[in-house]
Amino acid sequence: MSLLNSLPGVVNPKTRLNFKDRLKWTGVGLLLFFLMGFIHVAGAQAGVYDRFRQVSVLMGSEFGTLATLGIGPIVTSSILLQVLIGSKIISWDLNTREGRAKFQGTQKLLAISFCFFEGFAFVLFGAVPASTTSLIPIIGLQIALGGLIIIFLDEVIMKWGIGSGVSLFIAAGVSKVVFIGLFSPFENAGAIPQLIHGLSVANFTLVGMAVTTITATVGIFAICLYAQSIKVEIPLAFSQLRGFGRRWPLNFFYTSNIPVILAAALLINISMMGAMMDSRGIGILGEYDESGNAVSGLGYYLSAPYDVLQNALFGTGPVDLLRVLTYLVFLTVLCVVFALFWVETANMGPEAVADQISNVGMQIPGFRKDKRILIKVLSKYIYPLTVMGGIAVGALAALADITGALGTGTGILLTVMILHNFYERISQQYMEDMNPAVRKFFE
Repeated sequence: MSLLNSLPGVVNPKTRLNFKDRLKWTGVGLLLFFLMGFIHVAGAQAGVYDRFRQVSVLMGSEFGTLATLGIGPIVTSSILLQVLIGSKIISWDLNTREGRAKFQGTQKLLAISFCFFEGFAFVLFGAVPASTTSLIPIIGLQIALGGLIIIFLDEVIMKWGIGSGVSLFIAAGVSKVVFIGLFSPFENAGAIPQLIHGLSVANFTLVGMAVTTITATVGIFAICLYAQSIKVEIPLAFSQLRGFGRRWPLNFFYTSNIPVILAAALLINISMMGAMMDSRGIGILGEYDESGNAVSGLGYYLSAPYDVLQNALFGTGPVDLLRVLTYLVFLTVLCVVFALFWVETANMGPEAVADQISNVGMQIPGFRKDKRILIKVLSKYIYPLTVMGGIAVGALAALADITGALGTGTGILLTVMILHNFYERISQQYMEDMNPAVRKFFE
């Protein structure tokens, strides 16, 4: 614990910050994060990073810059701890203050370690190739330093801003990709310029592909927004005040965006390791082309089959149904597994929720005031919601990838959930600090 307590960190604000101040710190954190994506690593080769474009979308990274690692070390450390705690290899009680402190401290220590491990691995395996061999240590240190800055930017936003820095970095990166994919007028034009050009030259194949992309993107956004609003409400009553009660809401996406973040991060790490190993002649995970896309082996069947719908409708490419099926099943199973792990390790299980209900002096009408009964009733709701929500999240993310939606399926799903949670957090915690004109938007 002495090592964990001595880790560098961002201090908590000494006084309560109002909405304006928190919004300012959130904006500063996002601005610095974007600026890091424009600062190129000195000594690295330029123009060889297109194969990691899909990875960059979800990791909030920009290869070859200080933002090369993105949120990768933070998410990877979270995955490792979730697996260790969920499988009872590490027996920490996260219901206690000491257990939570150990978890948070260990996660930061692991994230810092992964910054250096991944930074040098990217250079050694050729993801960010050095101009000369002598520059490898310098480039690795620059990339690791960028990862450390992102860790502290995340902490700044969590303590001084609004929400989670990791979530906001993901949403900002995906939003940028979607905006460019829709409106870019330059080479590899966006869907809307393609639609206009296709209509002007009567190229109906181009028109159809543009319409399919736009429809898939808008449709997935709409489905995610609708599913996000689905809730199961458990009626409760005050044990001391008859006639008074409330409803305890449980979201259909009970574990929110956490399972799909963890699942996507695992798949991305597999893809990156496969591409880097293949570049060194190690084809354990399959072969990869110059763009970083798997063309054979395990990596091929676990990677997202983008644009399958366009290929099937317009004959613009092959359709591998086995790959579609394996990706759909694997992503869905991963989301369910991580959802169950998260429920058990993040104070979201029946016992933790029962404690929250009991602490406010409430009980379920028609049942004795007994915590064991409350846990039993809650288990009938929480675990099915966790599994069904995990399946829905995985299936939606895979569906968006298959239909060619902009920003990738996981990216769209994450962005909708993040922005929805961001909106709810603001409306619940900062309404009294807002300008009346702004407050109307959140009412």
